Amino acid sequence: MKKLMFIFGTRPEFIKVYPVIVEAKSQGNECIIVNTGQHLEMLNELLEYFQITVDYDLKIMKECNGISDITSNALHGIDKIIKVESPDVVFVHGDTSSTLAGALGAFNNNVKLAHIEAGLRTYNLQAPFPEEANRQMVSLIADYNFAPTETSRYNLLSEGKKIDSIYVVGNTVIDMLRYTIKPSFTHSILEWEPEKKLILMTVHRRENLNELDELFETINEIAIKYHNNYKIVYPIHRNPEIRKKANEILTSSNVKIVEPLDTVNFHNIMKHTHLILTDSGGIQEEAPSLGIPVLVLRDTTERPEGVKAGTLRLVGTDKNSIIDAVELILENQIEYNKMSEASNPFGNGASSKQIIDIINDEK
Repeated sequence: MKKLMFIFGTRPEFIKVYPVIVEAKSQGNECIIVNTGQHLEMLNELLEYFQITVDYDLKIMKECNGISDITSNALHGIDKIIKVESPDVVFVHGDTSSTLAGALGAFNNNVKLAHIEAGLRTYNLQAPFPEEANRQMVSLIADYNFAPTETSRYNLLSEGKKIDSIYVVGNTVIDMLRYTIKPSFTHSILEWEPEKKLILMTVHRRENLNELDELFETINEIAIKYHNNYKIVYPIHRNPEIRKKANEILTSSNVKIVEPLDTVNFHNIMKHTHLILTDSGGIQEEAPSLGIPVLVLRDTTERPEGVKAGTLRLVGTDKNSIIDAVELILENQIEYNKMSEASNPFGNGASSKQIIDIINDEK
């Protein structure tokens, strides 16, 4: 078996890496866990919940004032760890600054690099920023590109990546639902106005910050129109600008702003949701596995497979576009069923095993 190093720093990364770590350990591999500390409280809660012992915690945010500091501080710490541990393969996930730092650390030390969720693209370096640039740069140096879909594979091939470095394995976030969804689940959010159907909203993308006023005014208008039958819950981002505007604008009595939810609670609440409005990435993959239609509050998505399959609908941030889409889904059962019953294109929950099998089968 092999010595595998897993590098992550944010909650979304851990959610998609955890099932791979579990599978790697189950196959007898030695696993070295590195947390850059790019996210603090919510990631630490997850580590504790899933009883993951971190071998190295870089705590990079103590001396960070922006993206450049995050990347450079993480790379400085990762480089030292790789030199000490000499892993056979370094794993990174997705497109964060920690991902880029981990990839560069592996490359600079001539260690093989495995990229989970490789090949997602918008081909717009500003949307999402800086994630689109990060994932393109990581793809330049990855030895194993674990693509979630054929579309991702095509993106990598069109960029000149070696065909024998690309493996279509699905998305590990679907695997994670096995560890989070509870058959019996209660929460105060579900108990609040229980006779109403739940609409879940998340808004946090940098590229949407200039659109917050119109976005929140639109959501408030939707809440008022459907006051009798629907409630809207918004787990709010920690960004103070988002919090200020949300509290000023989202004033309808059937809108509840709550603190960020941990992954287990979020997944289980999502399971009981009727509709999701989001600018998040991971939710676009998770919700279809639970039969929840998703309206994406972005002009582009690196997950076009969901749009093609019918599980997602791009609505942007324009008021009329959002309202028209919500009205269609809430008032037309046939349209709702088309989305909720569409097949999830992002995998069947066996991605982690495929990834580790591939790593272990290579001599």
